[in-house]
Amino acid sequence: MDSFELNKILGAVLGTCLVLLVTSFTAQALFSPKPLEKPGFEIAVKEDAGHGKEGAAAAASEPIEKLLQTASVEKGASAAKKCGACHTFEKGGPNRVGPNLFGVVGRARASEAGFNYSAGMKSKGGNWDFEGLNAFILNPKAAVPGTAMGFAGIPKDSERADVIAYLNSMSDKPAPLPTASK
Repeated sequence: MDSFELNKILGAVLGTCLVLLVTSFTAQALFSPKPLEKPGFEIAVKEDAGHGKEGAAAAASEPIEKLLQTASVEKGASAAKKCGACHTFEKGGPNRVGPNLFGVVGRARASEAGFNYSAGMKSKGGNWDFEGLNAFILNPKAAVPGTAMGFAGIPKDSERADVIAYLNSMSDKPAPLPTASK
């Protein structure tokens, strides 16, 4: 290959790059985007009368005492598998992203040794009872503001009751299930 052929090849590559560069500058000059007046986009959402804050209260209207009467530990073990990504359930099990949940029913909040709880959970205080677990599993962020738990919650009443029954069974001394008051 002689130098003339090499010059033609390099000229073609440089010419192509020059055409692309000029095309890019021209396109930017012709089609410049308008800056937004405010960042983001508005999404119009039609409010439903049955949803929102009133809907959340209606979803939690069934008392946990009544739900626990028909709860299934076996179904709860199956439903709690989604919790297994962050928690362990066996006695003496390690803490993961979340604390070990063996014996959690009746245990003081933010008390699992070796786990660094969020400030919101530390400030909550009290013990984990059936009602507190029900509210927390329904919506962790609403039950304990400032919690680091990123789980969205379990909206279905019967599934939550099954998980709570399973958590109660994971203990040396399971707490007696509360009786439903009529």
